[in-house]
Amino acid sequence: MFSPNTSSVAAKNQGLWNGVAGLIGLGRDRLSIVSQVSSKYGNYFSYCLPSTPSYTGYLTFGTGGRSFTGSSLKFTPLLSKSKGPSFYYVDIIGIKVAGKTLSISRSVFKKSGSIIDSGTVITRLSPAAYDALKTAFRQHMTQYRMAKPFSIFDTCYRVKKNTTLKIPSISFVFGGNIEVVIDSSGILFATSSKKACLAFAGNSNSSNMGIFGNAQPKTLDVVYDVAGGKLGFGYRGCS
Repeated sequence: MFSPNTSSVAAKNQGLWNGVAGLIGLGRDRLSIVSQVSSKYGNYFSYCLPSTPSYTGYLTFGTGGRSFTGSSLKFTPLLSKSKGPSFYYVDIIGIKVAGKTLSISRSVFKKSGSIIDSGTVITRLSPAAYDALKTAFRQHMTQYRMAKPFSIFDTCYRVKKNTTLKIPSISFVFGGNIEVVIDSSGILFATSSKKACLAFAGNSNSSNMGIFGNAQPKTLDVVYDVAGGKLGFGYRGCS
């Protein structure tokens, strides 16, 4: 797992995601790998995280990868890094469920601010934003039996063997009115063979920073044009 907001390599990982091998720092600060190789590759990199371990993703430094020239790329501005020199701040302005924009004031997102971080697995939202997302999602899932919460997940469903849940689409709208549709692999997280949970979590209070984690942009080209001050998303980067 690599993290745009981490400068050093983690020697040991604990907690819910203790099966990962470590972290590679891709942050903005001078200790990150991006900064250390900038003389050769510039401040550009991109990646695609596959939907399952059965598929292959990529990590590319520089602008030589196909992701930088893809016609499907949509860019949103990277915001000022004054709050945290290593972070990649983005402007989340809305969330849609089944194509309908949720009733969330933009001030909810503005209050805490948001970053994108591939080293954080599950997207964390302010309580108001998460409650709106959870409520809308549950309204589209009434045909399924809910299961007990698991760890940080409070919206879980029982999964029968050889059965695929029909779930509503979820998309995030970023600054510049860029809508990013989340792949189904980034909407539900299987905690066991019999349980799947909504792959988002709420922060403990409204002032905690929002984090767009690595489960949500799975299968997408994610392009960091740090030099140009923008972040790009492209579809079908990997399976």
